[in-house]
Amino acid sequence: MIRVATTALLTCLAAPAPACNVALALAIDVSGSVDAAEFSLQMNGLADALRDGLVADALVSEQAMVTLVQWSGKSRQRVSIPWRAISSAEDAEVLAAEVETVGRSWRNFSTGIGEVMAFSANLFAQVPQCKRKVIDISGDGKSNEGAPPEDIREALAFAGFQINGLAIETDEAELAEYYRDFVMAGDGSFVISATGFEDYPEKIRKKLIREVTKTIALK
Repeated sequence: MIRVATTALLTCLAAPAPACNVALALAIDVSGSVDAAEFSLQMNGLADALRDGLVADALVSEQAMVTLVQWSGKSRQRVSIPWRAISSAEDAEVLAAEVETVGRSWRNFSTGIGEVMAFSANLFAQVPQCKRKVIDISGDGKSNEGAPPEDIREALAFAGFQINGLAIETDEAELAEYYRDFVMAGDGSFVISATGFEDYPEKIRKKLIREVTKTIALK
């Protein structure tokens, strides 16, 4: 009996952990240009997207690891939700519920896109088992503080990162073009534009499906 139990234990310990095909860092803009209502639209829209059947199925299929970062200006980046393993629909629901309850970190500071790119990239050392490294940056303005994103993106692309952008176009002219020229990087990277914060929920849903499943049909 003891021999059988020991064998079963060894078999359990030797079983490989599920492969993580993608680690996804969701970087949410909370700079001074984002008011309280717009912050809520971002967080509730992201939570709804994580509950979407296609998104949840894609995350589970890829055995994704997901973390949430809030960012503003220089030296103002914070992990709001540490890495979470999405191995089931229940895991996706738990993550969505966490997103809904996250408090805002800052309100009145500048926009440091290069800073959050570097900060987010460092977090991936915690999930070395994941095959793809994706940074998802949402924002409503051009970088105006800290390291310029164009000075960082090539190094991150060389290190195997994919950096995608969701440009929330409000008062900033040609923001999507700016994200394409200075922010997106890596194989398969892309930018999606949202026409204001009201358009954010639908666009973040499409963006998550595209970057997790590597499809090219959604624009």
